[in-house]
Amino acid sequence: MATATLPPRVRIGATQLLINNEWVKAASGKTFETINPATGDVIAEVAEGDAADIDRAVKAARAAFERNSPWRRLAAAERGYLLNRLADLIEEHADELARLESLDNGKPYEIAKAADLPLTIACYRYYAGWADKVHGKTIPIQGDYFCYTRHEPVGVVGQIIPWNFPLLMQAWKLAPALACGNTVVLKVAEQTPLSALRVGELIIEAGFPAGTVNIVPGYGPTAGAALARHMDVDKIAFTGSTEVGHLIMEAAAKSNLKRVTLELGGKSPNIVFADADLDAAIEGSHFALFFNQGQCCCAGSRLFVEEKVYDEFVERSTERARDRKVGDPFAEGVEQGPQVDQEQFNKVMGYIDAGKQEGARMTCGGGRVGDRGYFIEPTVFADVNDDMKIAREEIFGPVMSLIKFKDLDEVVERANRTVYGLAAAVWTRDITKAHAIAANVRAGTVWVNCYDVFDSAAPFGGFKQSGIGRELGEYGLQQYTEVKTVTIKI
Repeated sequence: MATATLPPRVRIGATQLLINNEWVKAASGKTFETINPATGDVIAEVAEGDAADIDRAVKAARAAFERNSPWRRLAAAERGYLLNRLADLIEEHADELARLESLDNGKPYEIAKAADLPLTIACYRYYAGWADKVHGKTIPIQGDYFCYTRHEPVGVVGQIIPWNFPLLMQAWKLAPALACGNTVVLKVAEQTPLSALRVGELIIEAGFPAGTVNIVPGYGPTAGAALARHMDVDKIAFTGSTEVGHLIMEAAAKSNLKRVTLELGGKSPNIVFADADLDAAIEGSHFALFFNQGQCCCAGSRLFVEEKVYDEFVERSTERARDRKVGDPFAEGVEQGPQVDQEQFNKVMGYIDAGKQEGARMTCGGGRVGDRGYFIEPTVFADVNDDMKIAREEIFGPVMSLIKFKDLDEVVERANRTVYGLAAAVWTRDITKAHAIAANVRAGTVWVNCYDVFDSAAPFGGFKQSGIGRELGEYGLQQYTEVKTVTIKI
């Protein structure tokens, strides 16, 4: 396989494991190739961590969590200072990181720079502000006693992040864990290790004590599984597929009953009523599905449209999809880059074939773009019914499914007819309908007349098989502390 020619102003940083603030080779000496999804060429060889490396990293994190370690001796406000310092360094290197993210992941550089980097920086700054505000309560109890609670760090936290938003998911995991005083072993996705490792360099530069953050690139069945079952890991946090979430839960139960939080898949209903601002709903629904090449766990992938405006909506959504600019992630004005790798490309093309075979009407797309890389045409299916594979399963690609509905009660029932419950949206000018959808659709987030609006202060997570626990906001802190009750005889 050819070695990639790097785009202008792209620098490859660390490619080894970060353990105890040192860059080290994998114990096995193995490496793996990280691929440019726009060309299929090799970008770099990266150290392949496995169980032995996870064990080394956990030991470093455990030592850093000991009572008299430099990390534990830091005042809470100093933890906040370090997080702010890291945010400053990421901001200083924002253009470099956006280019690296685009090269390794395939998302358009302009979008990485405009969305991923600001959200990443904001997350670190938000939790930097929380670091010295994580505290318990005094509780009046019966008798002559003084009772209070302490919110203490859980301990050594294993974190496993996906490939669709590498920088942002790293921030979502590291920032609250570190703000609460935990130490971390982070397993990064084998498809997209480079930006996470570059942030590892910035973590050292920011001054985090040795062992506080350890980063191990590797594969799920080896490095990820070893982290999930490790007996000296106190908590595991995972973002990824529901299928793997089941394996994480099983490993945690069979080992030491470690705490678990999961942010998993979705098949989110996006509901458009006839009274909506159709211009806004069409553009918003296009963004809800096609953003990040459709590789979003909360993508609005079941697009329910009221029958009165269905035909118009199909026609105009098809036109918008045909106009979507697909191509080189570094080219100006590109809206959509390649899928992350060959496996994901094949999976999405398989779903397109299933949609055609099951009788959905494909109004545009359905093919490959170009002859290099993993580019797929923006694809729209109309006349989709609830039983079709493309309406039931998470596609994680640029495939829109338009489904007709009659009224509010019907669409609520159909929206909830899924094992998932990550997100939902409704487009309407009727406040009663908006509140009815928000109250009755079982999802962790409901957007009204908008989609994919994220803020570090707003919690995110799912109902049902879309996950356990919440990330972001004050709710995100709860996943990284243990509550201790102290009662003193007066």
